[in-house]
Amino acid sequence: MDAVIDNLDIFAEGFRRTVGLSLFASVAALILGTVLAAMRVSPVPPLRWTGTAYVQTVRNTPLTVVFFFVVFVLPQLDIVFSYFMFAVVALSIYHAALVCEAVRSGINGVDLGQAEAARALGLTFSQTLRMIILPQAFRNVLQPLGSVVSALIRNTSIAAAFGVQELTGMVQRLTTANPDAVIAVLLGGVVAYLILTVVLAAGLSLAERRVARAQ
Repeated sequence: MDAVIDNLDIFAEGFRRTVGLSLFASVAALILGTVLAAMRVSPVPPLRWTGTAYVQTVRNTPLTVVFFFVVFVLPQLDIVFSYFMFAVVALSIYHAALVCEAVRSGINGVDLGQAEAARALGLTFSQTLRMIILPQAFRNVLQPLGSVVSALIRNTSIAAAFGVQELTGMVQRLTTANPDAVIAVLLGGVVAYLILTVVLAAGLSLAERRVARAQ
């Protein structure tokens, strides 16, 4: 374990970058996914078609291909970011489709009578969605959304292949420098990822209990 203990600063740096990737991409995916879900239940056909096309295309495209598109195609369109931000964009684009489907299932689970009552009160579609439907939908899909974020955390490892020295990138670097301690270094990386997912699961469980008490 000396290879792990002596390189805790490198593990910590990779851990911080993974946390940063996860936080930024999760927030962006949640926002974009919610917008897509609203489009998919919209009464405006072009919006529904656009939302459906996005979800079906992205969900059936490997995440690695999304990374390739973002990292190598966007610069050709004069859209240039750091590799870290490219990774955030790729993760957000991909997981927004998953968030969309989770949120849409939550929307479909809300009693239709509430939307009809809102329309009877004169609320517009966007007002009904924002003030009545979405708050209930999010409460209904905390677990699926948590699963999406957990998958996103694990998928940040792909960023290592595209120039981002996050946790997996640091583990690769350390295994190369310490070929006699590969197992220990890999176990250190596994423990770091477990910390992230366990903390997420604990936070999700706490949120679910609070929602249950509020109901």
